[in-house]
Amino acid sequence: MSVEHRIAHEEIVHTKLNDSQMRENLNVAMHTLQRNRLKIIEDKFENWQGLRDKAMQAKNNALMSLEERLLEFEKNAIKNGIQVHWASSSEDACEIIYELMKEKNIRKILKGKSMASEEIGLNHFLEKKGISAIETDLGELILQLNGETPVHIVVPAIHRNRYEVGKIFEEKLGASLESEPEKLNAIARKHLRDEFEGLQMGLSGVNFAMSKEGAFWLIENEGNGRMCTTAPEIHVAICGIEKVMETFEDAATMVHLLTPSATGQFIPTYNNIITSPRKNGDLDGPKEVHIVLFDHHRSDMLSHSDYYEALRCIRCGACMNFCPVYDKIGGHTYQTIYPGPIGEVISPNLFGIDLTGDILSFCSLCGRCSEVCPVKIPLADLIRKLRANKVGEGKNPPLGASMLKLNKCESLSMQGFAKVATNGTLWRLSLRNAHYFNGALHRFKDSLPVIKKWSAFKELPQIKGNLYQQIQKLQGVHYD
Repeated sequence: MSVEHRIAHEEIVHTKLNDSQMRENLNVAMHTLQRNRLKIIEDKFENWQGLRDKAMQAKNNALMSLEERLLEFEKNAIKNGIQVHWASSSEDACEIIYELMKEKNIRKILKGKSMASEEIGLNHFLEKKGISAIETDLGELILQLNGETPVHIVVPAIHRNRYEVGKIFEEKLGASLESEPEKLNAIARKHLRDEFEGLQMGLSGVNFAMSKEGAFWLIENEGNGRMCTTAPEIHVAICGIEKVMETFEDAATMVHLLTPSATGQFIPTYNNIITSPRKNGDLDGPKEVHIVLFDHHRSDMLSHSDYYEALRCIRCGACMNFCPVYDKIGGHTYQTIYPGPIGEVISPNLFGIDLTGDILSFCSLCGRCSEVCPVKIPLADLIRKLRANKVGEGKNPPLGASMLKLNKCESLSMQGFAKVATNGTLWRLSLRNAHYFNGALHRFKDSLPVIKKWSAFKELPQIKGNLYQQIQKLQGVHYD
């Protein structure tokens, strides 16, 4: 969902919490992905932590020399026959692709899975121009037929079970009602094969680009991406500038981490390394290969001392798979292209904290996301910093912070709480006497700063007696 058309925060939270079918689907899927990841790491890797360290260093090296990497990639890609385009904004990226289509008189484009195209809003942009952008990834196709956006960055339709998919295919494609995965795949294959006939332009994302080689790497499990990059005469790839690594070996390290983290596979089904357009003597492949390198506030993130680490993200989705909040509310609740913990960090930086800052409440700060991130992004710490920025207490705010409407009462309340919580005498005094305010707390809970936000989703505790003494009596608690 675009940030311009966001539903009220509380409304969509309650709606998704009450969607029992979605929650059941996500619960089953998330636990399967968790088990798969843990098993593959145990069975196939001797030094998983060492591989994470190596990947983090390779990513950091590329980011710290990003200008050099980008210019080197451009030089070598052009030498290989790939046409390189630069876009500073999402609008620029869409315009470049549209102008290419207009120049070639193309009215239809088939897409492999690409979160970058979702980020720039390509489908809606082309639709307004009268051009069809058709998804070929099975999950993306299901969502497109049903008028939905991705709920997850790796498995976009993970919130739908096979019975729901069968109904969607029956209603939207006129197919017979099926629920067996093999039959559902056959329905999708037949539909897409018809679309591939006569295709002139295919579009893909980019998992990693290698500056030394002037090539880029795409990984997938369905083969649709390979169709989009080899069947048409023209292949267009969309690549965020942070995806550019230095060497093939660096990119290979990332791929070794990505698929186990994402789906629990040891290797992806398809590895597609695009080095050039069709050469003399080649029997297939596109005659033209274009890559659009787009920024969209990534340079701002890179220069930001607090949030640049999020650019290491390899879009594996592990942070979502292990998040205890995500599997309760689903990706659509975030109302941004990138949901889950990584979305809570990059969405405010890419789209503005004033437009997407409400998602920062979707975090318990349990730290599981930081623990499982294959490139060691300290996600929980970054979310904590963004929360400070959201209430005007951060020292180095991100995009859109100047547009925030700060709540002075809330700010004063938290300053008062901080003063009490950091003073031993005041803290013990407040715990001893908290029960005297229990009645007022519950009576005025809907109007008290901070408290009213908690009471909207949680039942406030009944505070009775001397809380300080009760805490001291708890087994295992040593209160000095």
